[in-house]
Amino acid sequence: MKHRSIGSLTVSAIGLGGMPMSVQGRKDRETSIAAIHAALDAGVTLIDTANSYHLDADGIGHNELLIAEALSAYGGDTSGVVVATKGGTIHRDEGPWGLEGSPEALRRAAQESAKRLRVDVIDLYQHHRPDPEVPYEETMGGLSDLVDSGLVRFVGISNANPDQIRTAHEILGGRFVSVQNQFSPEFRSSEPELELCDSLGIAFLPWSPLGGIRRAPGLGEERAAFREIADEKGVSPQQIALAWELALSERVIPIPGASRPESIIDSARAADIELTHDEVGRLSAA
Repeated sequence: MKHRSIGSLTVSAIGLGGMPMSVQGRKDRETSIAAIHAALDAGVTLIDTANSYHLDADGIGHNELLIAEALSAYGGDTSGVVVATKGGTIHRDEGPWGLEGSPEALRRAAQESAKRLRVDVIDLYQHHRPDPEVPYEETMGGLSDLVDSGLVRFVGISNANPDQIRTAHEILGGRFVSVQNQFSPEFRSSEPELELCDSLGIAFLPWSPLGGIRRAPGLGEERAAFREIADEKGVSPQQIALAWELALSERVIPIPGASRPESIIDSARAADIELTHDEVGRLSAA
């Protein structure tokens, strides 16, 4: 498995998105833990989660607890595994998710996440979504305080636009190491953010890099170039999609979601696929 950098952290070029293991349609606990163990066996050392990955309002932190349990039960060495979690959203049964961007809310959420993950320090803590009720500069100051207190090693932001990335970079400096936005062959409106991260030396973590649970299986049918190149190389169109994203920048680290061992094993193999300049161009044009 190839590796890439998030700040001074070295992680696998393909990460594991934990969300499908905890939301609607999730598999049983044993299958989810087997998927995490399969990811570790395949060389995956970046696992992405969030306190809001759960079904019900009283089930907050389900995915964090699951990941902590799986890491504890794993028979191999997990010292090099980086668990990145997120805070800043609240799941409400009665309506849409609420947003939290105040320093106080972020500190409380980070402390609770650390307990669920069974760690003293969170390697990478990301603000999930901008809170329109809180100035972004204030939210970034709250993230800086988390690093100062020793609760968090590095911070990132998610679902951010270029101006917010620049603000985070100005306020946080080297503490700010990642941006997690939606990006896939189907959803490419985050290309400006990817390019900005590349120029600033910040990791870009595409979420839903295969287009989401519903669209991922049909990726090769909707994008002929991905199917054609996959056939030429004897791999899956999904693997080609991840390899294409990796080829766009050394800063890109896709985090495909998975809830079954077979899915993450297939995704992990994408890190070893080499695409030519012409193939990258064909895929980008598609």
